[in-house]
Parts: sequence; structure tokens; C-alpha cells
Amino acid sequence: MTQTPDAPHDTRGHYMALMAQRRLYGGLTLALFALLMISGFMLADARNAGGFWSGLPQIFDFPADVIADTLPKLDRLPGHLVRYFPALVETINIAAVSTLLGTAGAIVLSLLSTRGMARWPRMIPVFRRFMDILRAVPEIVVALVLIFVLGGGPVPAMLAIALHTAGALGKLFSEVNENADLKPVEGLSSVGGTWLQRMWLGVVPQVSPNYFSYALLRFEINIRASAILGFVGAGGIGYELRNAMAWGKGRFDEAAAIFLLLFLTIVVFDQLSSHVRGAMISSSKGGH
Repeated sequence: MTQTPDAPHDTRGHYMALMAQRRLYGGLTLALFALLMISGFMLADARNAGGFWSGLPQIFDFPADVIADTLPKLDRLPGHLVRYFPALVETINIAAVSTLLGTAGAIVLSLLSTRGMARWPRMIPVFRRFMDILRAVPEIVVALVLIFVLGGGPVPAMLAIALHTAGALGKLFSEVNENADLKPVEGLSSVGGTWLQRMWLGVVPQVSPNYFSYALLRFEINIRASAILGFVGAGGIGYELRNAMAWGKGRFDEAAAIFLLLFLTIVVFDQLSSHVRGAMISSSKGGH
């Protein structure tokens, strides 16, 4: 006969050994991460001619110069806000169009890369790797290439952000698709529906609230991305901000006005999209 009183002790000992092993692996991973961060910092500092520590005390010099240059000219701030508002509208338009194009591309890519829905099942890995590439390449790199080909302006920024959006949302949409009920798809298939009809009528109505929620979240990100791309000549308010900062003291009041416009825009759209997503979640729960 087996001695049952020893079984709990064996189980506890095995559990403690597993926990100790887990803590060891966690500690080694943390130590490796810290080592990589330290070595990366040392490399960056060396390439910067060792100027990080000497420049650290000057980190607040630029904000101080902006404030000092803006306070005596507060009466000009409303005029600057009106002057740069069209550039802000251009930035929002870049973000909106790129979000729409990227969302449309993401829907197609996600449906082509979801098991049980794909038009060509053997091509699923190809479409997934394509989305990985779109996500991996930063928008600014794509924008620089497109600016070289197409010239400066909002079009390169829009295309660069749209491509990155398609890759990022495509992965999220494919995960949403995996939770969709396939019974409507099977019903449409039994009556001779084409692949496009099965997807448009059987899948998209189920997942469209999640699509819309993710697209709104991406729109917020794209506003910031389009402003950043302005620094490389892609138009919008980022381009105006770069010019204002390049002139240095004397025009920092204009830079402050642009910063204020950007901040207010991001806050407004963040609150608006959060409200819309909350309303959608509440309505979906109420429907169930």
C-alpha cells in the first residue's frame, strides 16, 4: 500500500521547486534586460560623444526659453492659434484619410488571414507576414522614402500612416474575426454566396463594433503620427512647428501656440473617442 500522508508533502515540494525555478528564470531575464539597457545606453552615450551627462542639466533650457519668449507676447497667442489652425486641419485630414484607407486595407487583410474565412487558405502565412512587415517598418521611414519619390506634402505622410495602420489593425481585426460565429457564413455558402458576400453579410456585421472601436483608437495615434511626420517635410502642423523651432528665440511664441493646438486637439479627440467607445460597449451589453 502507498503511504498517502507523504503525497501532500511531495506535491508541496514539487510546487516549491517549480516556483523557485520560475523565480530564477525571471531574475535571469530581468538581469539580461538590465544589461541590455545599460549597454545600449553606454553605446548611445559614446556615439553622442559622451554628451549625455554634460547635457542633462540643460534638459529644461528649451522649455524655459519657450516660456520666457511667450509670456511677454501673450496678446499675440490668439492670432497665432488662428494662423496655424489650417495646418492643424491638414494634420487631422491626413490622420482621417490614412485611418480610413488603413482600416479598409486591414479588413481585407484580416479576412484573408483568418482561418475558416480565408479566400485562399494556403496564402494565410503570406498575408500574415505581409502585415508583420507593414507593422515593423516605422511610418517615418516609409514617409522619407515616399517624400524622396513623390516630393514633400501631405500625400507621402498619408500613405505612410495608412500602410502602418493596415498592418497594425489587420492583426487586431484578425483576432476579432476568430471569435465570430461561422454559422451565417456556412448558411450563405449553402445557398451559393460568393466569398465576398459571405464575408460582407456573414462576418462584418458581427465584428463591425470592434472594428470601429479599434479604428477610433488608431485615429488618435495617427493624429500624433501625422504631426511628427511634419518634421520631415510631410506637411501639416508638424512642418510649421519645425519652422517655428528652427528660427529659435523670437518665434518661440509661435511654437507655444502650435504646442497648445496639438495638446488641445489630442485631448478633444481622446475624450471623444473614449466616449464613443464607452457608448458602444454599453449598448452592446444592453443588447445582450
